[in-house]
Amino acid sequence: MTSAFIFSDDTILCRQMPDGWWPLQVPYSESDVISADSCSNSNSQHAYQIGHVALLESLAPSHWQVNTHSSIDKNNDDKANNSVDGLPSIDAESNGINPINTFTAQASSAMTYDYALAHNVTLPISAESSGNAFVPYRQLITQLPIALTDQLSQALQLLRWQADTQFCSRCATPVVHAKRDERAMVCPACRLRQYPRVQPCIITAITRPNPQTGEMQILLAHHHRYGQQKTPTQALQYGLIAGFVEVGESLEHAVVREVAEEVNISLTDIRYVSSQPWPFPSNLMLGFRASYAGGDLIIQEDELSHADFFDLSNLPKIPAKGSIAYELIAQIMNENGMTL
Repeated sequence: MTSAFIFSDDTILCRQMPDGWWPLQVPYSESDVISADSCSNSNSQHAYQIGHVALLESLAPSHWQVNTHSSIDKNNDDKANNSVDGLPSIDAESNGINPINTFTAQASSAMTYDYALAHNVTLPISAESSGNAFVPYRQLITQLPIALTDQLSQALQLLRWQADTQFCSRCATPVVHAKRDERAMVCPACRLRQYPRVQPCIITAITRPNPQTGEMQILLAHHHRYGQQKTPTQALQYGLIAGFVEVGESLEHAVVREVAEEVNISLTDIRYVSSQPWPFPSNLMLGFRASYAGGDLIIQEDELSHADFFDLSNLPKIPAKGSIAYELIAQIMNENGMTL
């Protein structure tokens, strides 16, 4: 028996736990699924099957951050990675461990709700009274370990890639899945191989001292996609400057260009901080920090409705915890003796 996360569009089947929702890993027989696939397609059991993907292990930040929780003992690490029915077995924080930095998501698989039904996978009841429900990915990232949200992001991107890659982009022949352990769709006619693509995006936290008081400020912008103020008491959400990397430019070039296009200022001290996979639709967010060098704020009106430098002690509503924008802002706050 193996197990899989179950998806319905951008939502994941979860169970309500005392500290929030936790994704369920539903057991299924791999031989039964393969048999069903073979019956539904006479060509090969490896034929393209929309809705079922294998996932790679996703590591916690403690694997790449220097001196992060170096005193964690092996017993606590083992406990943090154990689970029953896909659920955590201990309260890691009660043992002095930050689960966001230590939890490693083991390799598993993911399938869509429709695929599970078609292959007779036994699903738990999903109803308000059952404690199970389909929960949006954006809601889960505020509370789950980073390794687990990264694995869910991987699943969302692969399932969408499958659905969007059913035909050869060169000759339009229906494609089949590559045999063995390779993530690729193969054209049986011209042999073109199509792989999942990741779109790199930069996101930049820009700071300067307040010209009057000297307090550190951060540049925040209200993007049209955040929506407009519907009532006088509703707070508008502000975020960082972000955008896609263009063909032929470096990441640093993309930072300079996007900032100049959207708010008309120049930068200095540009430096990379960290990254985050973001499955809307299939992005890799590359987080940078930079210092204001000069220029008057002039917004790109088709993208933004407002932008300004805000004192750290008086920030507007910002993106939710779990997003790289939140983490970049929190890092700057911590350096200045403040917390979000």
